[in-house]
Amino acid sequence: MIVDLVLLNATVMFFTTNITNTYIFGIYISVFWILFSLKNKFYEVQRHTKIIQIIPLLFRQIVFFAFVLYAFIGVFKQPFISRLALGHYFLTVSFLILIFKFFTFYLLKKYRSILSGNTRQVIVIGKNYKTAQLVNTFQTRLDFGYRFKAQFCVSDPDFSLDKCFEFVVDNNIDEIYFSVAELSNKQINQLVDFADNNLRELKFIPDNKDIFSKKLKYEYYEYTPILSIRTIPLKEPFNKFLKRSFDILFASCIIIFVLSWLTPILAFFIRLESKGPAFFKQPRNGFNNKEFSCYKFRSMLPNKDAHLNQATKGDQRVTKVGKFLRKTSIDELPQFYNVLFGDMSVVGPRPHMVSHTNMYAKRIDKFMVRHFVKPGITGLAQISGFRGEIETDKDIIGRVKYDIFYIENWSLLLDLRIIVKTFLNAVKGEEKAY
Repeated sequence: MIVDLVLLNATVMFFTTNITNTYIFGIYISVFWILFSLKNKFYEVQRHTKIIQIIPLLFRQIVFFAFVLYAFIGVFKQPFISRLALGHYFLTVSFLILIFKFFTFYLLKKYRSILSGNTRQVIVIGKNYKTAQLVNTFQTRLDFGYRFKAQFCVSDPDFSLDKCFEFVVDNNIDEIYFSVAELSNKQINQLVDFADNNLRELKFIPDNKDIFSKKLKYEYYEYTPILSIRTIPLKEPFNKFLKRSFDILFASCIIIFVLSWLTPILAFFIRLESKGPAFFKQPRNGFNNKEFSCYKFRSMLPNKDAHLNQATKGDQRVTKVGKFLRKTSIDELPQFYNVLFGDMSVVGPRPHMVSHTNMYAKRIDKFMVRHFVKPGITGLAQISGFRGEIETDKDIIGRVKYDIFYIENWSLLLDLRIIVKTFLNAVKGEEKAY
């Protein structure tokens, strides 16, 4: 923060902005920078934070900085300030802060992985799939700065918390990780008391089922602590506005620059091969499980089972033109009209046929969580190997798992990554694109 404040105040001296009182400007810009950085959690970057999580922080901070910067003209009545020079100052200081942020992040990672500095000594109590994943992360991601010292198996005949406590004190352990599923309430209370009394950080590994991940939200109603089982970023008004704006812009571009000329060409070939409409309309479940009409280019011969049975490999209903459309995913392009109408989003959980939604809602745990957000033309599950025909319950469980992760961890950058990966997959072709 100190370096950023120095950059904010020193860089302005290199531009002829015609600011009458640089001291007032410095105080104004510094106060607002600090206030928003605290609100934005701009400096709360952890050792396990990913680059993709830092970029939104930078974007929000710089956008706010731009508003505050130009508001200075009106607030302090500075009509003679050079807007152009102020713009050059803004771009320069934004670039310098961006470079310094990433440089510090990169430098700390190298400091931990190569020089073994800024490290935390850790132990793990419990032995299962989740703890094995965590131990592997500690051992392979040296840039995180965790030094794994020991793992204690609760099922061992000679296991006792006293031995764990003795090891923690003797080896100067900083953090204790334990599996909630393997300890009793009494043992957990003992761990909490020991950590509090010996100034150790205690972190628990939740008993998550394979089907979903829990992202708990802790808040107070007056003095009563409340845990929410999951947070959904797209319920926040700003995030909702941002995603909808992106959807409208992206869908409009596709409709104007692609579908405007591609639709009549495809319609000609579709109707040339078989009688029937060029578009196929199918009821599907969307946001809050409400039904809507999902549009596609028709890729099959008109048939009664279209609303009941999904396409399978070698499906005789698929036309020659349809095979090409499905292989390249071009048949999905009319869904950009659904996006424009507000029924769908560019990225989100893929909508299912109504009959399949009813079936999986009964068979697959947490399946309906997918309907907390709008369905998408593409999604995280689709780029992760879970697109197309659902052959076994494993396919739909995998799809639900990725969809719920997306819902709980949405960001505009994640949407952009999914869009790019979808395009690349469409170009090289996918095994289940039939």
